[in-house]
Amino acid sequence: MKFLIVIPAHNEEQNIAFCLESLRHQSFTDFCVVVVNDGSTDSTEKIVQDFIARDSRFGLKNLDKSVHEPGAKVVRTFNHGLATADLDLFDVICKFDADIIFPAHYLQKVHNVFSESPKAGMVSGLVRIKKSVFEKQLAYDFKDQKRQWIFENLSSKNHVRGPVKAYRKQCFLDIGDLRPVLGWDNIDVMLAKKNGWEVHTVKDLWVKHLRPTAYKYKSQKAKKLGEYFYNIGLSLPLAAVSSAKSSLKNKSLSEFFITMNSYIGQNGNRELTQEEIRYIRNLRWKEMWRKSRQK
Repeated sequence: MKFLIVIPAHNEEQNIAFCLESLRHQSFTDFCVVVVNDGSTDSTEKIVQDFIARDSRFGLKNLDKSVHEPGAKVVRTFNHGLATADLDLFDVICKFDADIIFPAHYLQKVHNVFSESPKAGMVSGLVRIKKSVFEKQLAYDFKDQKRQWIFENLSSKNHVRGPVKAYRKQCFLDIGDLRPVLGWDNIDVMLAKKNGWEVHTVKDLWVKHLRPTAYKYKSQKAKKLGEYFYNIGLSLPLAAVSSAKSSLKNKSLSEFFITMNSYIGQNGNRELTQEEIRYIRNLRWKEMWRKSRQK
């Protein structure tokens, strides 16, 4: 198998060398990397050029800076990188973030899952962040444990996270491109399942996330959640149930109203077909029913 790795990057001079160095030293070597430099104003481009000079597997695509738009920005940047490659030459397409450090066996383990499981459509390891960063976000005292890395608990350990996506090429084609909206990295999982593909996370395979940014949007979480529910095609009843679950989990009644007001206020066209929306709604109801029976 041959891997195509596309890495969107904007002002990543502090992190991208660690990311590219970790890829350069992978035990699995049959891959190409395209870094898409999205209008960086720091030394990101120079760092990537240095890697290109040392290793022909690395390439660079420069863009003018795109407008910041959660979800849409990263997908559009990724698509620019994808357009530079001949997909006929590749078997696996990866969307990786520029602030990830991969263990040396990462690509080999992902390759093994694809090889051993013909229905595996998406594969990843799990994401860790530095405990000091996590605890700083929560205003805890973290002085004694600065060097520890913990699971970045933004989603289930069964979910293939946005920073470390690897798609079997046919699965990627069946999905029909990534959707440039907030929630794209959940939409692709559901559409992979719709097309009969399995989604795998390797539980003993960890990457380090150097610059997690989700906490920066904590104050906007409820509003963004409403936008997300709309983007993935939820009906009003589904959005209400999902909002209620989230607000109960966070013990915040106000969160429910903020989320639902945001959902109701969305009026743009969804990046999904009616058939895809029907599938996603049925899938969400089934998952809710299954979880309720397990309790």
